[in-house]
Order: sequence, then structure tokens, then C-alpha cells
Amino acid sequence: MQFIHSQDDVWQRVGGEDGPQPHPKPRANALLSWEQWHAVRDTWPQGLSVGVILPNTVDVEDLSDDLPRLSLLALQFPKWTDGRAYSQAHVLRARLRFKGEVRAVGEVLVDMMPLLHRAGFNTVQLRPDQREASARRALSLVTENYQGDVHVTRPVFARTAA
Repeated sequence: MQFIHSQDDVWQRVGGEDGPQPHPKPRANALLSWEQWHAVRDTWPQGLSVGVILPNTVDVEDLSDDLPRLSLLALQFPKWTDGRAYSQAHVLRARLRFKGEVRAVGEVLVDMMPLLHRAGFNTVQLRPDQREASARRALSLVTENYQGDVHVTRPVFARTAA
């Protein structure tokens, strides 16, 4: 799991003086809102890296045609108790086979690390009051899970040889 710090992030949101630009100009490593992506998706140059911040209310299967063009999907946790982004990540990895970066953003807490990893997130932007060292430790606490996940799809009982 990679930890992203906003000051070092190569992905930059495209905004203006009054908020997000409704029709942003193409540039590498642009991180667009869902609305911005829909405004420019038909004109965005092929091969130019682009990421999208996805609200957790969006059905990720609606993105299946766009996935080959996207390098990053930032999935939002508006509250730490709202787990819809876990499901989005799982569908992206397990069903849609998305190989790009799947990032957890918003109210992301240390306690969420093991499940974020199991659901298919590979980058995390922790809430500012959370410590990266604690998050790394949380990832090392549980090394085997009974259920399958996006990395090891079979449950424990199906992994053993007969």
C-alpha cells in the first residue's frame, strides 16, 4: 500500500478561482471530478494520463468503457462509516479487472487499512490527523483472512490440498 501526501502528489485537481473548471484543458496527471470527466471524456486525448474522483454513489460498471483510458480512480469516503467505496474498489478489481491506481480519499482512518487492501485499494490518502506509521502497522497485524479477497479469491477452506 502506498501512502499519498497532498504536498507530494503528482496528480493535481483541475480548478479555477471559483472552483472546478467545467471544461478543463487536457494536461498530464489531471485529477478531474466526475462532472468534469463527463464534460471532456469525448475530447480527452488518448494516451494522456487522467484520473477521476468518483463519488461513492456512482455505479463503477458505468465506467467500464472508460477504464482503459483512466490511470487513477480516487474513491471517496465522505464518512469513515460509509463503506460504499469498498464495494466500488472490489468491483473495479475483481469484475472489471481495472489495473490502474485505486486510491482511498476522504475520511480514511488507520483502522480501515486491512480492509482497504483486501478490497483492492493500492494507494491511500489518510485523514490529516492519522499517522502513516500506525497505518503501516495496521496492515501488518492480520496476515491471513478466512474469506477470499481481490488478491486471494478462494477462502481458506478451499486453499488447502485434499
